[in-house]
Amino acid sequence: MANLKLKEVREQLRSMTNEELVNEVAVQRANLYHMRRKVALRQLEDTAAIHTARKQIARALTILREREGK
Repeated sequence: MANLKLKEVREQLRSMTNEELVNEVAVQRANLYHMRRKVALRQLEDTAAIHTARKQIARALTILREREGK
């Protein structure tokens, strides 16, 4: 989902099933873990990617939470 506009990302997340969203959260958390390790080793050049990954996780979890209430 890299390099998509925010509106496109939201639409793409909303079109996913719950299982796909759970998988997306798991993938993004693993990605976040690896980015944090690279930052600690000073190998990550784009540190803003950490912020983006955290926001992506939050968006997916928010959609899952909204669907629980329905």
